[in-house]
Amino acid sequence: MEITLEWLRAAFERDGYVAGEDVLVAVYLALRLHKPLLVEGAPGVGKTELGKALARILDTELIRLQCYEGLDENKALYEWNYQRQLLRIQLARGTADEDAIESGLFSETYLLERPLLKAIRAERTPVLLIDEVDKTDEEFEAFLFEVLSDFTVSVPELGTLRARQVPVVVLTSNGERELSDGLRRRCVYLYIDFPSVEKEVEIICFRAPEVGEALAREIAEVVHHLRSQLELAKKPSIAETLDWARALVALDVDRLTDAQLLRTAGFLLKHRDDLETLREEARQGGIVHRARGGAAGA
Repeated sequence: MEITLEWLRAAFERDGYVAGEDVLVAVYLALRLHKPLLVEGAPGVGKTELGKALARILDTELIRLQCYEGLDENKALYEWNYQRQLLRIQLARGTADEDAIESGLFSETYLLERPLLKAIRAERTPVLLIDEVDKTDEEFEAFLFEVLSDFTVSVPELGTLRARQVPVVVLTSNGERELSDGLRRRCVYLYIDFPSVEKEVEIICFRAPEVGEALAREIAEVVHHLRSQLELAKKPSIAETLDWARALVALDVDRLTDAQLLRTAGFLLKHRDDLETLREEARQGGIVHRARGGAAGA
């Protein structure tokens, strides 16, 4: 199947991922040039969902490596099934096959594939989502850069394993740590910001059509106001906007007020200090009204 920019645009629309031209072009070029796609942006803007959407529209397996502090190559690449090896040794002890069994302990039978090796050995091109790569250290990043350069890994007991198909690679970063120039040069770079009011209305209407366009617009305006005007520890994500929209529908809200916002603020804000900041803003009155005016003037 030949992937064109227009095909990609239509595929994202069918999937429900609202992608701007910058996203479409970056994804298209990453696929066309067989380069990893590095997606950076604040938490909650849809970076991980982009990788998931890409797997869906390509109708292929999503293999996800969730990064965290202390992640090393063994947990990302492969491990030996030591329990199974030990059991096999115990069963063979004292038998004529003992020497032969022990010599075969480091075979593929006892190899546990972790996400990187699984992606490299996949029969059909998968989407490899390396999520929050900025949470790892520089040493792991250097290892990752080496793997992504030629998609081969060396297992001392088995030799060099080469990719059967080059995976589609999506890396995400929240910007907690500056990534190396080497990794950035290897990738197609994409920065995703929080959506505009119009784009968030479109997302709400597609993902939660029961909300209705009028309420969806009020929701998007208020969320935009909270993100841009309040000093928050954590700005509301798109997923939290959708959760809030569905909660309002469940409460039979058809028009947003400050009282309804405060009543359901726990769907948007996840820190005590952020809730207090919102309450302080509400004491000044007219959050929803100011949000509507700010959105109109944006």
